[in-house]
Amino acid sequence: MQVFPGDPEVTITVAAEIAADGFQVAEVHAGTHTGTHLDAPLHTVPGGASVDQIDLSRLVGVARIVRLPVVDAGHVFVWSDVEAQLGDLDAVAMVLFHTGWSQHFGTEQYLRHPAFDADIARGLLDRGVSVVGVDTLNPDPTDLSGAEVDLPFHSELLGADGVIVENLTNLGSVDWADPWVSVLPLPLTGMDGSPVRAVAMQQSTPAG
Repeated sequence: MQVFPGDPEVTITVAAEIAADGFQVAEVHAGTHTGTHLDAPLHTVPGGASVDQIDLSRLVGVARIVRLPVVDAGHVFVWSDVEAQLGDLDAVAMVLFHTGWSQHFGTEQYLRHPAFDADIARGLLDRGVSVVGVDTLNPDPTDLSGAEVDLPFHSELLGADGVIVENLTNLGSVDWADPWVSVLPLPLTGMDGSPVRAVAMQQSTPAG
């Protein structure tokens, strides 16, 4: 599985088999930021909240999916690109950005994803939204040069006790309004992130 450059590689091996042992068990080796995953504040904020300290009620609720146009590699979205889709967020638990870049997952092109200016993080925080998801490797540009990492979007959002969900996929399949979304992590004590199973559900309308 593709991971952020330098992160632990993912390996899955069979540790026990039914034929030989009477049961099957697999061994999974992966980093805390593998696949679709959640960044806790501790990821970039010294002393920040760890995964097990996040109130789970923040991670389940109505999502606003902001749909963005196809752009070239490395494009940076700014507040004016998204503002029109971010009105009336009072009942919204999280904002998810759909760029379509997840189609490149597993390729070198995926590392050259579009990014989001830190003003977007500030604008969302000002409107009471502190859980943000992207269908890219990173809301900040991913620097492939090996230089010191600069993460202004992370700094803004996680620095305000926010949460970032990365590597979302299939947002284009969510074609109904106000999806109910769950991005619950594993309760990894003291950890900076966790894989999540991101699920979008369509709320049923009560009969009558």
